[in-house]
Amino acid sequence: MKTKTFRPNKVNIITLGCAKNLVDSEVLSAQLRANDIAVSHESRRSDHEVVIINTCGFIEKAKAESIQTILEQVERKKKGKVERVIVTGCLSARYQQELAGEIPEVDAWFGTEPYREVLQLLQADYKQELIGERLLSTPKHYAYLKISEGCNRTCAFCAIPLMRGKHVSRPMEEIVLEARKLAEKGVKELILIAQELTYYGLDLYKKRTLAALLDKLAEVPGIEWIRLHYAYPAHFPMDVLDVMQRQSKICKYLDIPLQHISDPILQAMHRQTDRHYIEQLIHSIREKVPDICLRTTFIVGFPGETHRDVEELIAFMEQVRFDRVGVFTYSHEENTRAFVLRDEIPQEEKERRAELLMDCQREISYEKNLTRVGQVMKVMVDRWEAGRYVGRTEFDSPEVDNEVIIHTDKKLRPGDLVQVHIDRAYDYDLEGELVS
Repeated sequence: MKTKTFRPNKVNIITLGCAKNLVDSEVLSAQLRANDIAVSHESRRSDHEVVIINTCGFIEKAKAESIQTILEQVERKKKGKVERVIVTGCLSARYQQELAGEIPEVDAWFGTEPYREVLQLLQADYKQELIGERLLSTPKHYAYLKISEGCNRTCAFCAIPLMRGKHVSRPMEEIVLEARKLAEKGVKELILIAQELTYYGLDLYKKRTLAALLDKLAEVPGIEWIRLHYAYPAHFPMDVLDVMQRQSKICKYLDIPLQHISDPILQAMHRQTDRHYIEQLIHSIREKVPDICLRTTFIVGFPGETHRDVEELIAFMEQVRFDRVGVFTYSHEENTRAFVLRDEIPQEEKERRAELLMDCQREISYEKNLTRVGQVMKVMVDRWEAGRYVGRTEFDSPEVDNEVIIHTDKKLRPGDLVQVHIDRAYDYDLEGELVS
């Protein structure tokens, strides 16, 4: 690997994959800016000397996109349009040795959170006093807040621990400090992310302390909404729901990936849950927070999944009626526990099963949206688009969930919290008139 240092004037960062990668890029951007290096995020300009590609290596499709992006930037280097290509992130952490041999034109390969290494390579200093500082690439009214890194789970399909290592919680004081700095920049919504939110604190404080963290974050001036993503269902800390009820800033929204409901598949996935536990958990959550929005994800096409397993999953969706659902097709990943199993289900069949689930959810989503017609809902304005404002309720996360089309003659700004009378419902979106 080439590691000769080089001091650029301008750096472009390209981020692929999940919000955790996005946060890593934002932290690195702040460090570069503090070293008087101009930095942009996914710029279309061609006047930068260095491009840093923060890659994803989670599933086959993401790996292909990452490799394609690397090859595109290497081609630009060959044509003299960029001087250095640096690759970081999950794909690099997982396949660094192989990739370095196959794509020698890349100047350096690093894993996840490689702040010090990249800065050293670019003749810049890591500034300890910048902890909590980020150069946001999201709209300025919301930001992702990473509370831990890595994962201790052993899910058979998942390669995350191979790339990001064991679970490491960030100190509570550091997270709250970052939240305060984000609020001072105008951020109104914090979206808490981790590979597993509900494991937070076990390594640092010897107990699950997500509820205590939420109480502290709710005290940060300027923050209006706090949203929870990626809550692992096993050993779910119910005190989180008490905080959700007590603190109005905590959105009544929970992203709790279940992945399946068939007991044989859950067991093969090493999910540490079964159908009875999941049904009891959902019942308890809805009993404690009756108006909560539950989001989940499912994986179809896992080795050994039968048509009966898929039918059971669809019947379960019809029974539970989740508010939001995402569906993924199984990706056969080397070095995972499931890799020893035979990936016998054709990709076309996996996609057909995914479509069956989404057809089911589309009907559920439309029926749930119809119940909102006639209601007045609080909406956060996200953007102006095609002659109207578009926003979200507390039940919706940006980019992945439903939106609200807002009709008004008034001037609104991103981040404004407004009241909207819902007039129309669609499969996944709502439409209405501004009330105030």
